[in-house]
Amino acid sequence: MAPVSDERARPHRSEELFARASAVTPGGVNSPVRAFRAVGGTPRFMTQGDGSHITDADGNRYVDLVASWGPMLLGHAHPEVIAAVQAAVSRGTSYGTPTEPEVELAEEIVARTPVDKVRLVSSGTEATMSALRLARGVTGRAKIIKFAGCYHGHVDALLAQAGSGVVTLGLPGTPGVTAATTADTIVLPYNDPAAVTEAFATYGDQIAAVITEASPGNMGVVPPLDNFNGFLADTCRANGALFISDEVMTGFRITRSGYYGIDGVVPDLMTFGKVMGGGFPAAAFGGRADLMAHLAPEGSVYQAGTLSGNPVATTAGLTTLRLATDEVYAKLDETSLTLQRMVATALEKEGVPYLIQAAGNLFSVFFVDNTTNEATIRDFAGANAQVLPRFAAFFHAMLDAGVYLPPSAYEAWFVSAALDDDALAEIEAALPGAARAAAAVEN
Repeated sequence: MAPVSDERARPHRSEELFARASAVTPGGVNSPVRAFRAVGGTPRFMTQGDGSHITDADGNRYVDLVASWGPMLLGHAHPEVIAAVQAAVSRGTSYGTPTEPEVELAEEIVARTPVDKVRLVSSGTEATMSALRLARGVTGRAKIIKFAGCYHGHVDALLAQAGSGVVTLGLPGTPGVTAATTADTIVLPYNDPAAVTEAFATYGDQIAAVITEASPGNMGVVPPLDNFNGFLADTCRANGALFISDEVMTGFRITRSGYYGIDGVVPDLMTFGKVMGGGFPAAAFGGRADLMAHLAPEGSVYQAGTLSGNPVATTAGLTTLRLATDEVYAKLDETSLTLQRMVATALEKEGVPYLIQAAGNLFSVFFVDNTTNEATIRDFAGANAQVLPRFAAFFHAMLDAGVYLPPSAYEAWFVSAALDDDALAEIEAALPGAARAAAAVEN
């Protein structure tokens, strides 16, 4: 870890909190990427967020390019969101009954996307798990196709990794998931139509659904190439399978309609999360009315949740979506492009090999091998060819200069509408030192 500058406090308080957390929580964190294992050092414990910045337990302020992994589209503690949440909390936190905000949030999601109906849940994992159950229930088939490098929450059936060969039945990617659980998961390389065609030729009448991130962001940003989503939708339709587009990350973040607003491919089912919760645990899955009619209590496919449609979470999400206007998305796009140019300029000055890939305002910086000739990273194998120590050096130099990046080379950078000229100037000032730190790492 690079030394902390004289202007910033050392993370003593964060170190103390991390030691305490490690005694009572596995790895000291409640979600693995927060532990800084990919970059080294002590995770910073945050105490406050305001606008474009977050503040840690030692009083250090950072320009935030994580945005709670996407939800804080408007920035932290947006006054209108806070006011709406405070009003909702004052009326009570949970009733276990239907409420008006959940109806209004569902109406907003339907208005922005091609789905006819949605069911609200509490996490992206619940959304994808439920969409898969619905797809299997509707089709009467068992097998699912997913793509290496696409993450759909910690659903057992989707925590599978690809083995050798083009068409590979999934093997468990983590202890605790049985081979039987993933036996019906087919893992394919992303952006590979030939692999999909081969899988359907082999297992076509057994495949219930294909699930993919609308534009993957969990191996870094790796957009679909050559109308790949359209190809998947057409292939599913021709073979009696359902096409599930996971927009937990991209939904309502890169356009008012998510990645659907960019490529226009209509899936059978969609999953949503993050932005639609406005910083609270909320997610959803939805699709055509005839498919959603199979869900209980209307149909026989069971799904339930005590806190689904929680009135505080739905109020936060609804307020966030109503404030996410076309002008907000235009600002996000402009800010993202400005940041990408800043990063490119700094890395090129130091001769650091890189690729920047974007999906709307989401983008990733890949620190590629000195010898790479690839102009595009198209799949998980390409993402795995990064020079990870370079990212770690870059990350810590930015952190020490007051810019908080995702602590993993396999994540997207998230901008918010609160990033103003002053915040961008802070980032620009930090980049030269970070580029020099990356350049000092051997290939």
